[in-house]
Amino acid sequence: MAIVRWNPWREIDTLQRQINSLFEESLVPATSWERGFIRVPAAEIYETDDAVHLKLEIPGLEAKDLDVQVTENTVRVSGERKQETKTEDKGVTKSEFHYGQFQRVIPLPARIQNTNVTAEYKDGILNLTLPKTEAEKNKVVKVNLEEASA
Repeated sequence: MAIVRWNPWREIDTLQRQINSLFEESLVPATSWERGFIRVPAAEIYETDDAVHLKLEIPGLEAKDLDVQVTENTVRVSGERKQETKTEDKGVTKSEFHYGQFQRVIPLPARIQNTNVTAEYKDGILNLTLPKTEAEKNKVVKVNLEEASA
């Protein structure tokens, strides 16, 4: 039986690799394809008086590969990437494929008219214009003020 010397730094190195692998597999917004998969598309949302505007970054897909569903309170975007490449060089064939699915549900800050949504997908950017309901447009909130006692 051989005697093996214990090295505490080896244990720390193993722990470090395990922690790194946890963060690599997490579902955080991604701005690019990682390992051939989109984790969650990066999103930007802003609100005007008449509408809510949502921009999602979804590179490498065609419009037919996206599924966009809108309710009065949320937007659900999902899609699937299917990419295959095949090259032949000097009698050697190289074939690669990448598949990946994603889904993101985004809660909206106001109720919208989901029957009047407009969408544009160009250069990997999905732009949605979500018109607000009339009740949301005219929504006025009365704020009660109280004098501060000194």
